[in-house]
Amino acid sequence: MNMQIAKNTVVSLHYELSDSSGNLIEKTDEPISYLHGGYDGIFPKVEEALHEKEVGFSCTVSMEPEHTFGEYDSDLIRIEPRSAFPENVAVGMRFEGAAEGTDDYLIYTVTDIADDKVVVDGNHPLAGMNLNFACTVTDIRPATAEEISHQHVHGPDGHAH
Repeated sequence: MNMQIAKNTVVSLHYELSDSSGNLIEKTDEPISYLHGGYDGIFPKVEEALHEKEVGFSCTVSMEPEHTFGEYDSDLIRIEPRSAFPENVAVGMRFEGAAEGTDDYLIYTVTDIADDKVVVDGNHPLAGMNLNFACTVTDIRPATAEEISHQHVHGPDGHAH
């Protein structure tokens, strides 16, 4: 019997992520692997679509912003003094910073540079977008006890600590 995707299986898949107009945002060269079963290894909507499926299964999951990177939040735009940034600051550069008064770190992307001010945006670059996640399952295996306790994949296509 073919193995099915279930909680605590490691699923490998190829995917293509595109916006609602069909523009490709990213795609895999090598399959990615994630631990299935609500560990936030992949978009929950994708996990739902793959549950109990087998190797070779393909699907496209269309997702609203609330299921991916959230709605665009204009409060996350900040204007900072130019002096707070390195000399070579340029549009598109990314910096980590905490929202004022919190320990909540966000990645801010520089969107504009004026004379002595830098405009940064703490929204995810894909915030507010409807996304399509097209994927094909390439492998399913039982997770190891260690992977389950760490709640993510180890091994050749997992990630190092």
